[in-house]
Amino acid sequence: MADSNEAIEALRKSLEFSPDNIPLRQHLAESLLKLGRTDDAEAEYRAAIALDSSNKDLQIGLAETYYSAGKDSHSLAIVESIVHSASPPAAAHLLHSRLLFRQGDVSFAVTEYKSAVDLDDSLRDSDLENRLGIDADEATSEVVDGKLRAGFSGDEDGAPEVQIERPTIKFDSVGGMEELKEEIRMKIIHPLQNAEMFKAYGKAIGGGILMYGPPGCGKTHLARATAGEINAGFISIGISDVLDMWIGNSERNLHELFQQARRNSPCVMFFDEVDALGASRTDMKNSAGRHLINQFLSEMDGVEHSNDGVLILAATNAPWHLDSAFRRPGRFDRILFVPPPDNDARASILRILLSEKPVDNIDHAYVAKKAKELSGADLKAVVDIAIEAKLAEALKTGIPKPITTKDLQAASKKVKASTKEWFATARNYALYSNQGGTYDDILKYLDLK
Repeated sequence: MADSNEAIEALRKSLEFSPDNIPLRQHLAESLLKLGRTDDAEAEYRAAIALDSSNKDLQIGLAETYYSAGKDSHSLAIVESIVHSASPPAAAHLLHSRLLFRQGDVSFAVTEYKSAVDLDDSLRDSDLENRLGIDADEATSEVVDGKLRAGFSGDEDGAPEVQIERPTIKFDSVGGMEELKEEIRMKIIHPLQNAEMFKAYGKAIGGGILMYGPPGCGKTHLARATAGEINAGFISIGISDVLDMWIGNSERNLHELFQQARRNSPCVMFFDEVDALGASRTDMKNSAGRHLINQFLSEMDGVEHSNDGVLILAATNAPWHLDSAFRRPGRFDRILFVPPPDNDARASILRILLSEKPVDNIDHAYVAKKAKELSGADLKAVVDIAIEAKLAEALKTGIPKPITTKDLQAASKKVKASTKEWFATARNYALYSNQGGTYDDILKYLDLK
């Protein structure tokens, strides 16, 4: 111990002559930490970081000091910042694993341990492996509550194989939305139909469009019609197609869905309620969800596989919950507001809904005017109510009669606009969380701008 103290004093005297020597101060901090003098080590690491705030080795050293002192929240704040940065060092993953294990998150602790040893095999820790339930010869397996199971890189059996549709509907089956259709034509349809021209400009065929707005306004219908316009395959992906109770399987499921689209290009992938899969990582307490988002971003970027000919459409009712990383160029670089239909669009939707049904000289424009604020789904409810009334009448009289303007007008009075509640929430985000003008379209629609 005396020798150790003498060595510490020698280092301190050296620093008196060279106080800005970062390697020397780091060596002193490491020596103090080994002796268990965490308060002194913390002071030295802080002094070194003040000289070089971007030094990840110093940041990890300070995090390890906090860990040794039992200040887990302080340590975790530093480590999570490092592991989410570009090219995090293996030591950060290892310390993250220890912190997670101490918190009881065994599953993610295993994942982080594997990341550490994949980057630097010399960091293997047999004691930590035993506590995590990992056999030293099976460190590539994942563990849940001490039980081994196949990891993401293992057997692909059980990966989802969803049905690829070939939609026959086209844009003329979608009422209104002319501006949105034009945006989709420019982003998706024209690049496929004029591939050589886009290639001459170095414009790849692919990318994503995010549609947001109140429920029932035709986002899914528009996505399916987009595939029909270009005779492309269509994969509709819901939460249940991706999420899995086992850590790692959700990422595998998502990867296989992208692979299926790539094998069948041109193909439109449509993610409904995408915010459920790509919720903001800053709001997440579940680390597994962050891994799924990172996998989603990697697949969209085409890091390992080309996405040429894979066209990605997504819909959400809550864009404010979507991780901001999805909005960067090359991902969902078109974010389109899908409002409730206007008068002309409502009239067009009614014509489509009433086609091939017994009608008598319907004044679509008049009914549309009386059905103000109703969404496409609301208008379908209006038509269904009118049909049910006519059926009830026909069952009594035995004489079926056509649907009239008066029937539709009466039915519209029974349907309340389902969009009002959504706009009450959206208004607050548009007014107070509108960084970069993302929600300017909402303000414009509400006549607040």
